[in-house]
Amino acid sequence: MDGFRFSTDLSVRFSETDAQGVVHNAVYLVWFEIARIAYLAQFDGGYQGLVEQGVDATTTEAQVRYLDGTRFGDELRIHVRATDLRGARFRFEYAIERTSEPGGVVADGWTAHACVNAETLRPTRMPAWLAEAIAGIEG
Repeated sequence: MDGFRFSTDLSVRFSETDAQGVVHNAVYLVWFEIARIAYLAQFDGGYQGLVEQGVDATTTEAQVRYLDGTRFGDELRIHVRATDLRGARFRFEYAIERTSEPGGVVADGWTAHACVNAETLRPTRMPAWLAEAIAGIEG
């Protein structure tokens, strides 16, 4: 998918669907988080490694645009990229595509985040080493 250098795959679980077998709208935010944590696994120690180095991030906003329904058993690929790194703030963008049946993107969106000190939870600038590592991944 154009502009995305990282993705992770998942299968829609039965527990993520409603009585009609359609995925509940809130689940897409959970999938965004799954992709975000997989993205961060590229860093030494993954998300937990970042926290151990004193950096955490809080989610400040989220947006999902639903383009097509998904159902139990669908195979999905979630593309994610980090963008808009500015001071303490940054953003992840997502595109979810169904791979079990060609059909394009079923949802897209973004989450906005702010870096915080892992101990105090006070806002802090993104460390230069982290910004450089993200720039290296995003090319």
